Amino acid sequence: MSTKTVAVLVGSLRKDSFNRKVANALSALAPASLKLQIIEIGALPLYNQDDDVPGKVPPAWQAFRDQLKAADAVLFVTPEYNRSVPGVLKNAIDVGSRPYGQSSWDGKPGAVISVSPGAIGAYGANHHLRQSMVFLNVPMMQQPEAYVGGAATLFDDKGNLSNAGTREFLAKFINAFADWIEKTGKR
Repeated sequence: MSTKTVAVLVGSLRKDSFNRKVANALSALAPASLKLQIIEIGALPLYNQDDDVPGKVPPAWQAFRDQLKAADAVLFVTPEYNRSVPGVLKNAIDVGSRPYGQSSWDGKPGAVISVSPGAIGAYGANHHLRQSMVFLNVPMMQQPEAYVGGAATLFDDKGNLSNAGTREFLAKFINAFADWIEKTGKR
């Protein structure tokens, strides 16, 4: 089994983001067959088709698209804003999906884990994201579903995961994702 590169998109830009902490925990728990790389999305200009002209594409868009295309799979770690995904994540999805017919997402195995201090673990964002990925031909891992609630209680003061039950769940999740990538990824 060769090492697969996983593009990780964190939907929260907050400095002390619980989502980034979960992404870092997943990276530490990942099997040797996966290399997780966070792709930053906060500086992507808003998508505007008028700016998507060959030879004149904003450099940040092109760099983002190139990073996505180089990845074998994609993992979303996202909070929920107003029962959906944060605007910054939706913008990244739009940037990666264009120009029409040249989507950087096409065929990449995907998974989503949603994280929230609230009890339902950003359920709404998780499912809205899945809807977009179906359209973009990203086969999303179905099980285990991953909604992490109570995120404010899961980390120590240095940002390390301190909850054993959550660590066990995240390990199960990332190992299932490794299997999903192996089963569904492009060869």
